[in-house]
Amino acid sequence: MSTAALAEQYFGKITELLQRIQTEEAPAVDAVAGLLAEHIAQDRLVHIYGPGGHSNLASQEVFFRAGGLMHVSAVLDEGTLLSNGALRSMAIERTPGYGRIVIEDAGLGAGDVLILVNAYGINSALIDAALTAKAKSVTTIGISSRSHAEQTSPDHPARHPRKLNLHDVVDHHLDTKVPIGDAVMEIPGVSEKTAAVSTFANAFTLNWLMTATIEKLSEMGVDPPLWRSGNAPGGDEANQKFIDRFKERVRKL
Repeated sequence: MSTAALAEQYFGKITELLQRIQTEEAPAVDAVAGLLAEHIAQDRLVHIYGPGGHSNLASQEVFFRAGGLMHVSAVLDEGTLLSNGALRSMAIERTPGYGRIVIEDAGLGAGDVLILVNAYGINSALIDAALTAKAKSVTTIGISSRSHAEQTSPDHPARHPRKLNLHDVVDHHLDTKVPIGDAVMEIPGVSEKTAAVSTFANAFTLNWLMTATIEKLSEMGVDPPLWRSGNAPGGDEANQKFIDRFKERVRKL
């Protein structure tokens, strides 16, 4: 198969996945966007945490992002970052109780909103984060693959001790449809699949959700502060108008 044909096949699989999300998750995205818009209209932050190696990318995707809401505050915990070691990251995301510590350290409580993003929706850090947030009366929104979680064995070593799935724990859930194993391409003569899709699914779902939230804020008569790229003309000046408003509230700003 030619390089161009490989690209076409991979592109087709990504497009098919994103189209499924677009078609099937529109009602859920609309409902969650309304919730976020009401929250942001009250000048409250939206917190996001992606416990898991590459799931950390999702929390960074909509934080301090060009065109993104300044009210988004990412919980960027060092424990599961791949930069500290990939095997270490996997061990920590599987450690019961770790997610509880992260949420408690973030200081979240009643009236707060937390988005939890994880491609597979099963690891201990993720589930403990969700359970802790729920116990603190935090409104929880999960973004993960329902089918991946449901097709993963209850005794898989990555699972939380209570064998829970994220979509069963949170108040609201957006399904990213990521197939089990994540990788989607088969190469003749190669025993394992390649070409993962979860980062595309997470990024699309999150940016769609944020765009829908911004539109709902506009319909409410609210012009929300959005980040402009610092590399664009006038970017620093546009952002500086709001820095003082958020610097002490957004921990990682």
